Amino acid sequence: MFENTLNFTRRDFLKTAGIAGLALGATAAGVSLPGCKADSTDPATTGKNLPAPEAYPIDPAVTTTLQKTIGFDKNVTGLAPQEMKRVADYDKYGYGKWTVGPPLLSDPRTDIMPPGYATASISKKARLLNFFTMTDIHITDKESPNQLIYLQQLHYSSPIPGFGNYPWTWETSVYSPVMLYTTHVLDAAVQTINTLHKEPGKAFDFGLSIGDVANSTQYNELRWYIDVLDGQVISPSSGAHAGIDKIDYQKRFKAAGLDKSIPWYQTLGNHDHFFIGSLPVGAFLRQSYISDTIAAMGDVLLNPANVGNQQFYMGTIDGTTAEGAIIDAGHVVNFNTPPKVAADPDRRSLLRTEWIKEFSTTTSNPVGHGFNLVDPNQEMGFACYSFVPKSDIPIKVIVLDNTQDETDGDSGIHGHGYLDAARWAWLKKELADGDTNGQLMIISAHVPIGVCPINSGYEWWNNSVNPIGTQNAVILPDLLAELHRHPNLMLWLSGHLHQNTVKAFPGATPEQGFWEVQTCSLRDFPQQFRMFEIYVNSDNNVSIVTTNVDPSVKDGTPAATSRKYAVAAEQIGGNQTIYQNPSQLVNLNDQTLVKDANGNVLPDPTMKPMLTGSYNANLYKKLTAQMQDKLRNIGTPIT
Repeated sequence: MFENTLNFTRRDFLKTAGIAGLALGATAAGVSLPGCKADSTDPATTGKNLPAPEAYPIDPAVTTTLQKTIGFDKNVTGLAPQEMKRVADYDKYGYGKWTVGPPLLSDPRTDIMPPGYATASISKKARLLNFFTMTDIHITDKESPNQLIYLQQLHYSSPIPGFGNYPWTWETSVYSPVMLYTTHVLDAAVQTINTLHKEPGKAFDFGLSIGDVANSTQYNELRWYIDVLDGQVISPSSGAHAGIDKIDYQKRFKAAGLDKSIPWYQTLGNHDHFFIGSLPVGAFLRQSYISDTIAAMGDVLLNPANVGNQQFYMGTIDGTTAEGAIIDAGHVVNFNTPPKVAADPDRRSLLRTEWIKEFSTTTSNPVGHGFNLVDPNQEMGFACYSFVPKSDIPIKVIVLDNTQDETDGDSGIHGHGYLDAARWAWLKKELADGDTNGQLMIISAHVPIGVCPINSGYEWWNNSVNPIGTQNAVILPDLLAELHRHPNLMLWLSGHLHQNTVKAFPGATPEQGFWEVQTCSLRDFPQQFRMFEIYVNSDNNVSIVTTNVDPSVKDGTPAATSRKYAVAAEQIGGNQTIYQNPSQLVNLNDQTLVKDANGNVLPDPTMKPMLTGSYNANLYKKLTAQMQDKLRNIGTPIT
């Protein structure tokens, strides 16, 4: 039944520490801003006679997946996965065409409620909180000299023995044509949020960004992200700023900016402080960001130790080409001279401390976007804080940095969940304080828990094979035990896996259960954000209604092209994980996969298939008698 509703020390690390009013005339592609001239302080415009930046409108008919969904033909053929770069041939074979599908109804979930709990007699009594989440935006400087573009072709062309379906071949942080339009799809999402914000009863109290705003911890990538939310003029090009005068994904544009009445808060992701989310930025990598030469590396995704092997030139994007042609990629032996690019100091890699500080340079609210709330007694680079969105509503949001540490000594890909001793102690105190203060709690952490098996590269990090090395401050069973000790915990919100998964974590009693809700990537299909509406129900328990939203796009705009390319990449690459069919049951004690007597992996009964890549749900949460009494007369009544 459904409802419609690498090589520097920790000491070194710490030491280095509504657009309509703008429109004068609109076209299908955008709105020209009169009177704008080249900015002499912007290297992208210096000495250039450029057209005025455009503002790209969205389709005003904004909907959620409760009204309609995005669909496409999954049987289009013609290009192999290693040929994803042949963007000019997409139309020839029919890639990227999408259609409007039926509504995705909201699934009532009672997994963590008492047995036999019936929702038919339950109604919503009062609204407590409305907010949105977006994550894994991966704003990308596609002209950077130290990407890993070539590895996408290499892995599909030459399967790696022993790896089967090599886990990194779908990693679009390496290559996807969507990387051309990451700022544009974010701008469309922001405009969609602004429109929903004006609907009666739907105004957002705040927004949460759950990490990986940048693709590879570059200054210009982070700056473009903040500037889109601030509503600035964006120059999404770098180096020589090729094609800035005529190529749509290179042109300057005027971002709409998030409605100033919506405060937004930031969570740290692995891509925000690791090289392409994978490796600590040591001396070699740090120099490669600002180099004038395309980086030559080995296959670092197969083995991070290959970073210094000058085996392949990794390639970059030619910004003068309409389809974003890949250039300067391939085996080093096939090049007579090292391929060159225009160096750009704005491509520099940011330390964790520098990344945090940048959020204080903003015109949207609040200044610091949460990092101003970090305990000043914590060491530099600490990225955890908490806030209460509405003073009259007893709900606290705990923003937790659970990404790996730059100096943890892990020799693998740094995509695991991890807490050092300081973060673990901080989390326990925040949870305890929430109980003491009678607050319901939401955790926002980039890396999900309990859904990835060991050796997947995404699971909760366990370094027990190296007992003298750095250890995770808490193993997964102990983390879950601590979370279950706090009956006021409602939600663990995460991103990282680019999926819309919802998983139940039942407790020893119904009150001790909580929900994990993942939000998919805004960059990759299905390119969505999530809305959350929290209600007090007629029985004084709560409902958490979570709904996926497709950014509204207008035909002829870069955001519409972004959707086309996201669909095409999905058709060519075949990323089955976003549909989760079937999901895999992970043993929460040792993170191994649970199998039946015949060796078949069992599905997780609390993780439902996502037939369109999306999943809407009404999540019921049992409260303690004390919290029920506290919420009895709180919130905005539903009339």
